[in-house]
Amino acid sequence: MKRLICLCVILHSLAGIAQETKLLDPVSVTANRFNQKISETGRSISILQSAQIENLPFSSIDELLKHIGGVEVQQRGPAGAQADIVIRGGTFQQVLVLLDGVKLNDPITGHFSAYIPLVPSQIERIEILKGPAAAMYGAEAVGGVVNIISKTFFANTKTSQKQSYASVAAGEYGFVRVEGQYAKKIKNTSFSLGALSNNANGQLLRGQNRGYFYNQTFSGMLATKLSTNWQLYLHSSYDKRDFAAQNFYTTFVSDTATEVVKSFWNHLKLQRKKLKTTDEIDVTFKNTSDHFLFNPASTANENKSNLLTLQYVHSQTLSPQWQFNAGALGELKSIKSNDRGNHNNYNAAAFSSLLYKYKKLSLSPALRVVHDNNYGTQVLPQANIALQVQKLNLRASAGRAIRSADFTERYNNFNKAFVSGGSLGSPNLQAETSWSYEAGTDLLLKDFKIGATYFYRSQKQVIDFVRTPYADIPRKTNLSPSGTYALAKNIKDVQTKGVEIELTYQKSFSEKLMLYANATATFLSSKSSDPMPSFYILSHAKTLLQQNIIFSIQQLDISVSSIYKERLTQEATAIKAKVSSDYWVVNTKINYRYEDANAFIAIANIGNVRYSDLLGSQLPGSWFSAGLGLRF
Repeated sequence: MKRLICLCVILHSLAGIAQETKLLDPVSVTANRFNQKISETGRSISILQSAQIENLPFSSIDELLKHIGGVEVQQRGPAGAQADIVIRGGTFQQVLVLLDGVKLNDPITGHFSAYIPLVPSQIERIEILKGPAAAMYGAEAVGGVVNIISKTFFANTKTSQKQSYASVAAGEYGFVRVEGQYAKKIKNTSFSLGALSNNANGQLLRGQNRGYFYNQTFSGMLATKLSTNWQLYLHSSYDKRDFAAQNFYTTFVSDTATEVVKSFWNHLKLQRKKLKTTDEIDVTFKNTSDHFLFNPASTANENKSNLLTLQYVHSQTLSPQWQFNAGALGELKSIKSNDRGNHNNYNAAAFSSLLYKYKKLSLSPALRVVHDNNYGTQVLPQANIALQVQKLNLRASAGRAIRSADFTERYNNFNKAFVSGGSLGSPNLQAETSWSYEAGTDLLLKDFKIGATYFYRSQKQVIDFVRTPYADIPRKTNLSPSGTYALAKNIKDVQTKGVEIELTYQKSFSEKLMLYANATATFLSSKSSDPMPSFYILSHAKTLLQQNIIFSIQQLDISVSSIYKERLTQEATAIKAKVSSDYWVVNTKINYRYEDANAFIAIANIGNVRYSDLLGSQLPGSWFSAGLGLRF
């Protein structure tokens, strides 16, 4: 009944406003590395622009991603503490996160994928590609791709942003949020400096512990024109998350965990543009340290990882009908850990894609040949097709993806002298493989767009943690016969199918009156061949409804966002934790602008709903905050 009521509210928010419509078909760069209108890509893509980002209620980028249709963010803690990104029912490990087109995923664990080393006011837009993109971006792009595009890397040095911004907000439970960005252009060089700090004592958790967080991001970016054809881009950032992690990973009473994750991100891009040819060289280096303390009596896990990536991409326009790109990538991952040990992993790939356009037809095949020391050499093909018939866009896509286990899935708890319970890695895990297929259609009118997509994914040897008796665990060197364990295993066969429906309306009635509304419904079904339920494969929402409305009149902006989830129930009686069958959470933000200043209030979880995305991780109830901002 709740699902029906929520769906009716979402649809009602868009009813009656589609009479006068405007084409909603922005240019995307994510589908094939070409600049294409979404209608030409053959893919299901959602884009969140900076103008919309400014008015949505959020404290951190992972909370911002919750507002994008079809993206399920499974939070463990608020304001950037930790969250898993899920698209189309894949696990959090099966989503590839890109920052300015380069892989950001951490080699320690996919739990860190939502730690984006960027300040929200530095974001130009966020593009979400739903479905596989392994042929273009790498093996982990199974369920989808999140591509966060910065203002500095997006704009050329002639049109780089100059506007700076500062805001401060305070609220209940000792919440203080400070964000600032300073951007300027000097001759042929543009730069941006940004900082974000989220801090709170937090709401009360189990026992007398509080869900505190002290999270900071510092980001510096530069774009400079070296000559007529050459440009250089630099991005360096430092990100620190210090938070209460109680029952983030276990449902043990003894779990009162705290965690500190620090990452250092560096990206150098050298770009050459000449006539119809573009060459790009990207070099990135990411260093991450993770300090995890299960309880005061335990020994902390100390994990340090490095990710070095070198990528080259050549793009060329051959004719009005043909475009081509090709590239190569080398990747080196390493970890040093008192818990997981010391290990290395390398990956090399060559990839290419072709775009052919004839009248209203677009075809874009792609191919990637990848070699990984975990699974050898694999071929990953992808094919997309789009056909426009008047105001109707027809599209279809098929692709293969593969993913090998990360260092946590392989080696978690391997190096400890004694492990009384928890998750155990398996060094000999096979790589996951999958084939995905989708077909959809979009109706594009003047101000209104409605799209529907059916998708199906067949997966083999999917990696997940499964509760396993002591007798069935192959390596018992440091285990207790009476312990409770979950072992990383390959699930032989997992089938996922679903339907996505998305409606978007955007209209400026005048300079002082604007309405943006978006509603998305995702219906999912997954079946696993393993009789014992695993932790993450079936944890996704079976029904996911998301709605955003932003209404601006004069100097007043009002936004209301809601999320409804229906999923499998879970319960841990020892810690009195429960994942309910469903929940509906509503957030709002009211912003008043006066010249270059603004004042705002925000209420998260207006109904004070008690809920969790993952068993044991209690999310906050109603939380009020207010603040001031200034543009200069």
